[in-house]
Amino acid sequence: MDKPLVSIALCTYNGEKYLVEQLDSIVNQSYPNIEIIAVDDCSSDGTVDILKAYAEKYPYFQVYENEINLGYIKNFEKAIRLCTGEFIALADQDDIWHLNKIAVQVNEIGEHNLIYHDSEFINEHGISINKKISDVRRFYSGGDSRYFLFENCVSGHTILFNKRIVRFLDHFKPEIFHDWWIAYVATNTGTILASTAILVKYRQHLSTSTDILRTKKPKRADRKIADQQFLQRLKHFTAYLYNDHQKFKTHLLNLVSRKSEKKINIRLLQFIISNQKILLFMQRKGYWSKLNYARKFL
Repeated sequence: MDKPLVSIALCTYNGEKYLVEQLDSIVNQSYPNIEIIAVDDCSSDGTVDILKAYAEKYPYFQVYENEINLGYIKNFEKAIRLCTGEFIALADQDDIWHLNKIAVQVNEIGEHNLIYHDSEFINEHGISINKKISDVRRFYSGGDSRYFLFENCVSGHTILFNKRIVRFLDHFKPEIFHDWWIAYVATNTGTILASTAILVKYRQHLSTSTDILRTKKPKRADRKIADQQFLQRLKHFTAYLYNDHQKFKTHLLNLVSRKSEKKINIRLLQFIISNQKILLFMQRKGYWSKLNYARKFL
């Protein structure tokens, strides 16, 4: 075919409740040349039976079953490495794709490493909550990975990336969301593009781990865990082989590593505020709100 092959990496785990609706939106894409790589992470419900039924019907649909539970981050890593297409898109098990999603993204990606888009939030029952991702996150386009040191605006289900960056991904880390890691790598090795198109109905659950809508009030223990994860993520980002702005990131890491020291705290606050247009870019907040965020961070 004259269209490049797009691999869709779909990861599942006990997802039978919403899976059929999602699969129908994928197999009916207007884009004519796709393969679907579905990797199930030891589901105990009817998820695998649903996947196999689609695989029998669609020859481009492949199903893999893990022998042990990997967790969704490592499962996406496995699914990505099984993909053979020129472009790779990621799919969750419970969203609903617009039927032109892949066609729009392939048409717009150009020479960028990665393209992502806006999405409409829906509740567990599939009803719109009249809000989209761009209402809570500012989208970044470009090739400066420093924008991803504090936060991430690239949701996994919105991603389509060129397979050439797979060799730069190395091993995924459990403390770094897979979409965040891919966006970071893509901006270290090229550029990414944010599309304003709304191409997915993005289902939200009370039990979701990302809590993009900030519906949960963090507990003190959660904040301590978040601090530890942030430090580990920053160490991994700074040590990355294909790292841009190395001096900037090393300086930030040194300040964060020593932030229990009062003098260092002041320097860290000054560094964050002086670089807030980069480090806090994704937050849809005013200057004073960002200043308060930096204060709480310390």
